[in-house]
Amino acid sequence: MRTDSPRISSEAIHQVRDWIKGRFGETFLPAKPNAYRSGKSAQEAHEAIRPTSMDLEPDKVKDYLEKDQWVLYKLIWDRFVASQMSSALFHQTTVEIKADDATFTAAGTVLIFPGFMSLYMEGKDNSENGDQEKKLPALSEGDVLELLGLTSKQHFTQPPYRFSEATLIKELEERGIGRPSTYAAILSTIKGKEYVRVERGNFFPTELGLVVNDLLVVSFPDILDIEFTAQMEENLDKIEDGEKGCIETLKEFYIPFQKDLEMAKTSMRDVKREQIPTDAVCERCGSKMVKRWGKRGYFLACSSYPKCRYTKEVEGNGEKNEETDARCEKCGSPMVIKNGKFGRFMACSNYPACKFTQPFNTGIHCPQQDCDGMIVERKTRKGRTFYSCTSYPRCTFALWDKPIPEKCPECDFPFLVEKQGKIGGTKRCPNKACGYRASE
Repeated sequence: MRTDSPRISSEAIHQVRDWIKGRFGETFLPAKPNAYRSGKSAQEAHEAIRPTSMDLEPDKVKDYLEKDQWVLYKLIWDRFVASQMSSALFHQTTVEIKADDATFTAAGTVLIFPGFMSLYMEGKDNSENGDQEKKLPALSEGDVLELLGLTSKQHFTQPPYRFSEATLIKELEERGIGRPSTYAAILSTIKGKEYVRVERGNFFPTELGLVVNDLLVVSFPDILDIEFTAQMEENLDKIEDGEKGCIETLKEFYIPFQKDLEMAKTSMRDVKREQIPTDAVCERCGSKMVKRWGKRGYFLACSSYPKCRYTKEVEGNGEKNEETDARCEKCGSPMVIKNGKFGRFMACSNYPACKFTQPFNTGIHCPQQDCDGMIVERKTRKGRTFYSCTSYPRCTFALWDKPIPEKCPECDFPFLVEKQGKIGGTKRCPNKACGYRASE
């Protein structure tokens, strides 16, 4: 079932209210069913995700489900039932304490009636301190209080965190962009087109993504506006409900779009033909180097092309080379991690005097018996990252998932792998006989 609708059928409402009354009593049952407002992108054709029958209590079906299945089912059950229970009631007191010209406040909270919290409360796993009631001592107006301690705290504004798959989907939902059925396609597109790369479960824009974004925002500002997509989704809903005509909506979109398209054909930058001057000098013929765009991003090319075809990577491509503890096998200089058109690799920091390079080493030993190789990062001809043994072709060990230098806590396999899914990353044991997994 795919849905983000809070709609519940009258039959299900009747069943859950009977269950709450029988299990907790009438005081935990609101006078009328709780109703929740749908989000703009909610799919009202579907019901909310809920148990199919109130007879199938979590404890009754536990023996028939895998551990992960049961935990998920219990979460759905508890949230569904709690959503139709009475609200919790608290008694809250606020005290104002004056000291010269300053006023300090202290708040105390006491739970009077637990309501739905008797069954379910979000964040309960992390509530060792959060759930404790904060009671204030007995105070009267005009009391003189004794200062026991004074602590100052400094707070700096933090930049927003990078999107993960889960947080990006949440942002799309809040902005009214897309539908649950289209989120997977959106994520697949930005990754498949290599507009972003995923590191430790977070999205980072690639050079290609930044260039494409700059070009489209300038030439198609209306379509690239967040409000446009949300408005289009709303218009489609109105067409479905018969409140708006499809021809009218198409004209509203296509007429301004056609103008932007015609203008883009003549005014959009031709990135592939651009030659950006640089101060770099060609190592072969001494001519000036220019910055050009290729399949894998910007690179430096000799301005005397086609007479001289010398090219080289743009140093850093906007990113600093990462230092390592490894030493160059040829000259003994420190090795650094660089990003090339075939992914990350190790290079001598003494370049161009020393041009020694080697594949990016993960620092993990190959698990194959009698193999002394290391697992390194490589890329296929099509640009997909994989990991293989340095002893290839003698050792053919390889895997697609990124290895993590952590021993499996269940079977002692020498490392785990990072698996990215639609709702975030997990750590898994690559040993097929094991099956260990944990959320990151």
